[in-house]
Amino acid sequence: MAVDVRDGAALEAAVQRIEAELGPITALVNGAGILRCGEALELDLEDWLDTFAVNTTGVFLLSRAVARRMAPRRAGCIVTVSSNAAAVPRTRMGAYAASKAAAAHFTKCLGLELASLGIRCNVVSPGSTDTPMQRALWDGDDAAAARVVAGSLEQFRTGIPLGRIAEAADIAAAVLFLCSDGARHITMHNLCVDGGAALGA
Repeated sequence: MAVDVRDGAALEAAVQRIEAELGPITALVNGAGILRCGEALELDLEDWLDTFAVNTTGVFLLSRAVARRMAPRRAGCIVTVSSNAAAVPRTRMGAYAASKAAAAHFTKCLGLELASLGIRCNVVSPGSTDTPMQRALWDGDDAAAARVVAGSLEQFRTGIPLGRIAEAADIAAAVLFLCSDGARHITMHNLCVDGGAALGA
């Protein structure tokens, strides 16, 4: 079901339809995101607002719509996909990093409010992952992946100690774990899945 995460009314309708047709939602993963790069002094205001609308407001709207239904059932889990850029500054990524930091912290606050209802809220923070968003940054450069792994002093960016770019399956596995009974005593946690690139920040 295609839904614009910036549209609160559309999200409410989608959640209502899902529950009516498929049954109660037991797990929500906030995975929608966009990236608009640019130096802070030059970044267009529209790019800033669009980034927050999807990456932060979308998390708020969808989490609220689902959590309102989870609350009476006193069960459920919510996982927000953030980014290691939320904890480590990145050049030309101020809007993205700030929006992901806001989404992550909102999710932890939500987790605190919902803990007494048995609803768990956690965050997964990927690093560089082989996705269309990542490849768009490389602009068809075959050597770009190797440079990401190596890091860049000019960009104040460490490399990836494990020596590889993540695959989407690596991130999915972390999300699935946090949604599973194996994580039943974990909430308000931020699981960084970046091969060590953020150095544990």
